[in-house]
Amino acid sequence: MAARRALKAVLVDLSGTIHVEDTALPGAQEALKRLRAASLTVRFVTNTTKESKRDLLARLKKLEFDISEDEIFTSMIAARNLLEEKQVRPMLLVHDQALADFKGIQTRDPNAVVIGLAPEHFHYQTLNEAFRLILNGAPLIAIHKSRYYKKTDGLALGPGPFVTALEYATDTEAIVVGKPEKTFFLEALRGTGCGPEEAVMIGDDYKVDVGGAQDVGMLGILVKTGKYRPGDEEKISPPPYLTCESFHHAVDHILQHLL
Repeated sequence: MAARRALKAVLVDLSGTIHVEDTALPGAQEALKRLRAASLTVRFVTNTTKESKRDLLARLKKLEFDISEDEIFTSMIAARNLLEEKQVRPMLLVHDQALADFKGIQTRDPNAVVIGLAPEHFHYQTLNEAFRLILNGAPLIAIHKSRYYKKTDGLALGPGPFVTALEYATDTEAIVVGKPEKTFFLEALRGTGCGPEEAVMIGDDYKVDVGGAQDVGMLGILVKTGKYRPGDEEKISPPPYLTCESFHHAVDHILQHLL
């Protein structure tokens, strides 16, 4: 791992870290303002496939977060980049609100399968169609493989279990493009002028956010909000650089100890 250098960039997860659905987590907006005042580059990295980047930004603006569109890097952007690179026609198993991020991608006569969070599509007939395409050689592309996420009424299944079911049924390994893949974090840092050893990641998922970031040389801060479950910090090696109560506690630590 490269030697640590002065902190220049902070990557922040969204759902479960600064908000849960249409509710901002306590102190998150003010903490973000303090982070920006420290002249750090801030990027928001998310695996969400429930809505397009445009709709996500509108949600965050409504919650009074000062965030611009070019600061958000999503797993759907990474998936679209891969589809264009491979020049394939996907069967898109994503939420209807997320389809805008794939505008212009040809989907007729699909020869690839792309899976995000799509509860309305996760039924036998559609999954069986995907199964047959994969058996006939179509690549299986997972926007991410998160096992679950936090909703206002509790935890809910993510796309990971459905991706794994198709992998098992077809004896195929999915191409995963979102967190915790190393390429995702490196792409998120592109254009910031910062290397991984100059960055820290804050998130509520010990494996996807913290483990993925630390695998590329970043520091990882795990917050006890969102999908966090007691003991999560003990499930990865090395453990998180820091485990704290919330995003604003993470910002406190950064401003006091990492600058």
